[in-house]
Amino acid sequence: MLEFEHVTPVLRIFDVTKAREFYVGFLGFEIDFEHRYGEGFPLYMGISRSGCQLHLSEHHGDACPGALVRIATRDIDRLQAELSGKNYTYAKPGRPEATPWGTRELGLTDPFGNRLIFADMSSWT
Repeated sequence: MLEFEHVTPVLRIFDVTKAREFYVGFLGFEIDFEHRYGEGFPLYMGISRSGCQLHLSEHHGDACPGALVRIATRDIDRLQAELSGKNYTYAKPGRPEATPWGTRELGLTDPFGNRLIFADMSSWT
């Protein structure tokens, strides 16, 4: 039987400092690795938090800005409270919104136009 493992989305970034501020400082991800082919080359970075892995790339052609990634979570109210408590200048997360398909979702946009939707899967089996 064919089996797939996990999916790792690659998101385009344009500024390493802003990416670290948003993904590490605000969202609480940890940096797993950073890679450059040499001095002055674009950064490719892996980050993770609680089983969610993302790759961030400055490389032209790796990804298009404005992507959308849905991230399943089981405690969206806790996430919203944590993020609101950080008072990040460029994102003020509101309350999670109910959807017609049975989830509650919290949407954020990173400094590069990529959208992250945290979907509370508590009600799913």
